[in-house]
Amino acid sequence: MTVDTIGEAGEHKPVMVDEVLCYLNPQKGEVIVDGTIGDGGHAESILEHIVPGGRLIGIDRDPAAIARASRRLGKMAEAVCYHRENFRSFKSVIGGEGIDKVDGILLDLGVSSMQLDDPSRGFSFRHDGPIDMRMDPDAGRSAAEIVNEESEDELTRILYVFGEERWARRIAKFIVEARERRPIRTTGELEQIVKDAVPAGARRGGKHPARRTFQALRIAVNNELENLKNGIIEGIECLAPSGRIVVLSYQSLEDRIVKSTFNSLAKGTGYPPDLSLLMPRILDLLTRKPVRPTPQEMEENPRSKSAKLRAAVRNKDL
Repeated sequence: MTVDTIGEAGEHKPVMVDEVLCYLNPQKGEVIVDGTIGDGGHAESILEHIVPGGRLIGIDRDPAAIARASRRLGKMAEAVCYHRENFRSFKSVIGGEGIDKVDGILLDLGVSSMQLDDPSRGFSFRHDGPIDMRMDPDAGRSAAEIVNEESEDELTRILYVFGEERWARRIAKFIVEARERRPIRTTGELEQIVKDAVPAGARRGGKHPARRTFQALRIAVNNELENLKNGIIEGIECLAPSGRIVVLSYQSLEDRIVKSTFNSLAKGTGYPPDLSLLMPRILDLLTRKPVRPTPQEMEENPRSKSAKLRAAVRNKDL
C-alpha cells in the first residue's frame, strides 16, 4: 500500500523509505524482491543501494502498477525484471529468473494511492465509480458481484471478519433490501446504503461509516489475508541465510498476521512446509514492536498514519 504524497516530479513518494532501507539494508550486488512494486518508489531507493551488480525483482498483480514502475525505473531498467503475479508465488517467480535464494524481500500491503484515487477501480467511497476493487482487473469476482449475489449471512460474515464492522448484520440487511429494488452498481450507491444502515449516533465524530465495509469487500475480493500468510511463509523459504524481510501493513488484520507468523518462526513453533529438518528458529526478529512513521511524515502524508513496519532476518545458521 503505497499511501503516499506527490513529489515535485509528479511521482508518488512511498511511506517510511528511510526505515525500510534501514531494516532491509540492501547492499551492492544483492538480489531484492519488491513483492508489491506499485509505483516503484521503494524500488527506486533500493536500486540506488544495490547497483551496480544488483538485481531487483518487481512483483505486482496490477498491470497499471507495473507500467508506472517501469516508467519510473527506466534509467535502471537493466537491473529490474517485472512479474505480473501475486507475491504468494515467490518460488515460481524467482525460479523463473534462475534464482534459488534472494537477499531481501519487501512487502508494502494493501491498496495504493493510485488505485484509491482512480474512480474506475472502485476502491474508494470518496470517488464514485463502478464497484470493482480487484487488484488484478482481469482476475476473479468484482466487489459488485459479491454485493449483489452473496446471501445476507455471507455478507455479514465478510463485513465482520474482514472489516471488524460492529454493524455488519444491519449493513448486510440494508444491502440485500436495496439490491432487491435494483442492482447496486456504484461506490456512491453503496456508500449511501452503508450510511443509512449505520445509526446516526455511531456516525458522529468518528471515521467514515463506509470505511470498514469497503475494506472488508476489498480483502474478500483479493483474498488478501490468506495471500499474506502464505506469501510471507513462501518468501521466507526463498531467503538466503541472513536475508531480510520487511513488511509494511496498514490495518490490524494485516499486522496481526505478520506479527504471529514472524513470532511463530522466530520462536521455533512453526516451520515453512518444504523444510525437511525442524530448526529451532527460522527467523530472528529485527523489530520487537512495530515501527511507526515519524511525526513529521504523518503530518506531511496523513495516509501514512496507520503504517506499521515489522522486519526479520533469516537465521544465518540454516
